[in-house]
Formats: sequence, structure tokens, C-alpha cells
Amino acid sequence: MPENKKNYYEILGVSKDASEEEIKAAYKKLAKMYHPDLHPNDPEATEKFKEINEANEVLSDKQKRAAYDYEQEHPGMGGSDAFSRGGFGGFGDIFDTIFQGFGGGGGGVQRDRSGDDVQIQLTLSFMDAAKGCKRNLTYSRNEPCPACRGTGAKNGTAFKTCQRCGGRGELRFTQTTIFGRTVRVGACPECGGRGSVIEEKCPDCKGRGTVRRETTVTLDIPAGADTNSYIRKRGFGQASTEGGEAGDLIVVFRVEPHKIFQRKGLDLYVDLPVPFTAAALGGKLLVPTLDDTMEYEIPEGTQTGTVFTIRGKGIKTKNGVGSLFVRTVVEIPTKLTREQKKALAEASSGFELRQFERAKKYADSLSALYGKDAYKK
Repeated sequence: MPENKKNYYEILGVSKDASEEEIKAAYKKLAKMYHPDLHPNDPEATEKFKEINEANEVLSDKQKRAAYDYEQEHPGMGGSDAFSRGGFGGFGDIFDTIFQGFGGGGGGVQRDRSGDDVQIQLTLSFMDAAKGCKRNLTYSRNEPCPACRGTGAKNGTAFKTCQRCGGRGELRFTQTTIFGRTVRVGACPECGGRGSVIEEKCPDCKGRGTVRRETTVTLDIPAGADTNSYIRKRGFGQASTEGGEAGDLIVVFRVEPHKIFQRKGLDLYVDLPVPFTAAALGGKLLVPTLDDTMEYEIPEGTQTGTVFTIRGKGIKTKNGVGSLFVRTVVEIPTKLTREQKKALAEASSGFELRQFERAKKYADSLSALYGKDAYKK
């Protein structure tokens, strides 16, 4: 074995004739042991984890394992470091070159010919997002040129057979490696895989096959849309320049805040001002909801910060319904008449006496612990 060459069998702790099940079991055990989440800020564990994954990637693939074994048995073929540098440019390059598309099928190369996607941000009001709405959206995109029907050729017919590929749209590349002679199939760079080239360009689109147009689309936005959620409209993106399908329109939402409600998922939160007398005596109050207001009865002695849960009054979607959380904020009167002050003082005299008694007990306990004047400090 070449010097400084990683032994993937030793890294996983298995023998050279280990079965696929043994390799899989060894990998799982070591991956759990050295996972970076279990060893934060440990570069040695991170490097070990990378080696384990690299070894598993090769030994768990029959073709890669066979190629690796061959190199270990014939280190002089293609250079002693053929798999790590030089010769074939590393594992990714060698296996992409040798095992990608063995020739003979004649089916050409499958490529994504669809147009690019168009992404647009759309701002929604809080209520529109919560309850759902319809919006007309106008934007610019590339559409097939009507003059040449998207071909890029004058009158849509000014084509000639590609001389480089003979109209096949593909070229075959033969390569001799340590594994023998291989054939790789690729799209013809001259015609882009079409098999024909434009003889005379369309004057309207200058041979591009597309023209810039404004498009208007109606969006049916479901209830519950939130910031960074999105909808996709198939076929409303950029037109393809290679005869494929158009890309998609992706509309990403940004929801404006509300003056009253706050939102977390499908749940709503609202602060409810409560009159001093209602907080003390209890009673029915009007609570705002997305649709209207509703009566809700609070108990006597309600304090500021008390939270009441009203189920089913959050955001309603086809996947579920949220709750409304009501947080009370007791309002203390600031401007009272002399008569009101007198009446309030008489009504609260009992409370003040109990408050004085609680404060005195607290002061006495401090005196017992730290001296009679401790409560004054």
C-alpha cells in the first residue's frame, strides 16, 4: 500500500472481506461516536468524522470499492497517489469520469431544459394574511417570442443541421483509463443538444427565443399566511430558451404587524385594558377577535398580567385553529373627585389595614434576624 494512503478498512475497523452489512453497522457505530454535535469545538473529532464518512462513501458503493481495492493492489497504475491527487483529480472526478453514462445507449444526455424561476416578495396586511385573500400580481418575465414561436429563428423555420454532431445533439468522448476504454456521452456544445442551429435569427427577439413582457396572475392566498411562507405558481416563471417548460413563480410573503394583535403560529395575543372596578369585582368585558368582539367574564380580584385562554379564536386554517390569549392590564384611575376619593378610601380601608399588618409582620421578622432597626436600612 502506498505511504500516507488512507486505509478505509482500518478507519471503519473492518476486514477487507467485510460484508455490506458489517460495513454499514461499523459506520453507524463510529458516526454516532464521533458526531460533531457530541464534540463541539473538537477539531480532532470533526476530522475523524470526515474520515469515517469518506471511508463509508467508498466502501458502501460496489463500483467505488472495487476501484479502491484495485488501486491498493496495483499502486503503480496511474501513479501511487492517483486517487488523492494528480492522475484523475480525486475520487469525485474519477468516478464522475468513468462511471457516468457508459456509451452505447444512444439516448443522449438528459438535462434540465426548464426556464428559471422568478421570486417576488409580496407584502400583506395582518388581516389579509390571517384570513386569506385574493391578489392580482403584475410582474415582468421572459415569454416565448410570438414571431418565431420561441425558436429564435426567423419565421420559426430558419434552421440547419448541426455539422458538429450531425443532428444527433450529442457527442461521444472516448477515454482510456486503468480500468479500460470508456465512452462518455455529452450534449453537443455547438447546438446545445438540439441537433440543429439557427441559420437566420429572428429580428424580433434577436435569436434569444424570448421577449420581455408584463404578466398578471391572480393569487389565491390561503388563511394563515405568515412572513417567509410562500406559494408557487407552476409555469409562471421565465420561459425556457431550449424548448423546455417555463420555470415557476415563487411569491414570498411579508406580513405587516397589527396594532392590537400579536401572532405566534396560529395563536393570537392581545392586551386587554380592565377597569379598576371590574378587576376588583369581576364582570363581563368585550374582547377583540379577528372577526368582531365577544363578551368574556373575568373573575373578581383579577390582577394585571393574568392571562385567559379562549380556544378556537386564533387563526383558522385548513390544518387547524389557534387560540386567543388575553392578557389583562388593570387601569388605575388618575383623576378622581373629592367624593370619589373619599368613597374609595372608605371602601379600601379594610385592605389598607391588612396591608399594614402584613408589612408589620415582615418588619418584625427582619428585626428578629438582624436587629430591631434592620427594616429601616
